[in-house]
Amino acid sequence: MLPNDKPLLILGTGLFAVEIADLATEIPGVTVAGFVENMDRQKCAQPLDGKPVHWIDDLNEQLQTHRFVCGLGTTHRGRFTDQIASRGGEFATLVHPSAPVPATSSLGPGTILNVGVIIASHTILGAHVCVNRGATIGHHTRLDDFVTIGPGVNLAGSCHIGSAVYVGIGATIIDHIKIGARSVVGAGAVVTAEVPERVLVVGVPAKIVKRDIEGK
Repeated sequence: MLPNDKPLLILGTGLFAVEIADLATEIPGVTVAGFVENMDRQKCAQPLDGKPVHWIDDLNEQLQTHRFVCGLGTTHRGRFTDQIASRGGEFATLVHPSAPVPATSSLGPGTILNVGVIIASHTILGAHVCVNRGATIGHHTRLDDFVTIGPGVNLAGSCHIGSAVYVGIGATIIDHIKIGARSVVGAGAVVTAEVPERVLVVGVPAKIVKRDIEGK
């Protein structure tokens, strides 16, 4: 886990970015310095939640003096993080005090564990993974880069969640399940069988209702 001794800039200016900023203020040693916008420069004209909004192309000194974390709920947040990484920016890993991480588990750079998250032993979370409020991640489970886990998700042990998968609020995934990259698990779904890449599954038990998607 990266130390958080540098001020933090949140990538994004939506409501979720504001929530992540609030989360960060509850982590000892983390100071939120502001937000970064990369699509609409007009959003930089006014503060957000009382803090400045920086246009991404104007970041110069901040790339060395600050750390970054992405405040986008979408699994496409790699488009934003790549812009920072290509210019040498460094990413923080945010873990709320109510979300202890076992010594046998690991978190990649840019990963966020929200309030009340439970991470079991021998679990690997990749880069820029977002685990939302009250979700549970079972033992010996792997989450690849850019996965989003919604609030209240129950993910069992020995699972493999592919890159840029989105798991909706309250979904349940039983043990030893693999979910392919860029798939979406609908809210409240119960996944009892392997899910291929780039599909949307919903229901109890979860069934494929759409193919050839690109995450959410």
